[in-house]
Amino acid sequence: MSPNSTTPTRELVINWHITEACNFTCRYCYAKWQADDIGRELIHDRQGTRNLLAGIYDYFRPENLGNPLRKEMAWDSLRLNLAGGEPLLYQQKVIEAIKAARQIGFTVSIITNGSRMDKALAEEMAPHLSVLGVSLDSANEQTNAAIGRVDRHAGLPSLAELGSAIALAKSVNSALKVKLNTVVNALNWHQDLGDLVASLGPVKWKVLRMLPSVTDELAVTEQEFQHFVQQHQSLRQIMCVEDNADMAESYLMIDPHGRFFQNALGRKGYVYSPPILESGVASAYSQTGMSVLKFTSRYSQASGEAQA
Repeated sequence: MSPNSTTPTRELVINWHITEACNFTCRYCYAKWQADDIGRELIHDRQGTRNLLAGIYDYFRPENLGNPLRKEMAWDSLRLNLAGGEPLLYQQKVIEAIKAARQIGFTVSIITNGSRMDKALAEEMAPHLSVLGVSLDSANEQTNAAIGRVDRHAGLPSLAELGSAIALAKSVNSALKVKLNTVVNALNWHQDLGDLVASLGPVKWKVLRMLPSVTDELAVTEQEFQHFVQQHQSLRQIMCVEDNADMAESYLMIDPHGRFFQNALGRKGYVYSPPILESGVASAYSQTGMSVLKFTSRYSQASGEAQA
């Protein structure tokens, strides 16, 4: 890329992992952040949440030509993606954050394990979302239980109920896009998820190799990962494959305490910025950043649409 060239994209996606809390206990969970002496997660502070969102929007808004990212890429809009842990453990706080983000100027998406998304919540959230993301790793109850994808109180989530909630959300908001995430791991790499994925009608299916950011448990070999990818080639039109190298330093991420963070290939744990509300967005971002080349490679050449 020449010094004066930029890579055009439709939207810049900022992933805010609002909580480490989850009702699942997935054995390969990456949602573990160092937070000694930092205090409560920011989502529990209404004004702090709004201040963070306003600051992030102002810094990354397309019109801010002073943002150093603008030297390498250009974007037309900002999308805030809420993730976790499981964000829907705090349903009303999430609804408030979604509405606040929309008012500020973001489009908004969310990624959830789906276990807490009943029809009432789907109907309430759908009008405010551009993308509904759901993480699904198996159609097999025994596999989900072995992975840890089981609610500690309610048992295994119902895929039928999840399908109904997704269908309702799409009926409420005809423009809503559904995307699925699957982590390929030692317990599901040999399974066929084709029927389950097709039944939920996603526009994108992100297939991720288990990333050992925190633990090596349930890691898969290159051959096992490629086996999973190859056996789902009938869904290649919607499948977006990300190996470990693709994920490292390729997302713009904020942790539950309002710090930018990054994972790095070949190293466990994360690199953190100071809290954004204390140091300011520009200063905090300068201490982590991301790989623009990897980020932009996640965009479709045809539509410029982000895959996150």
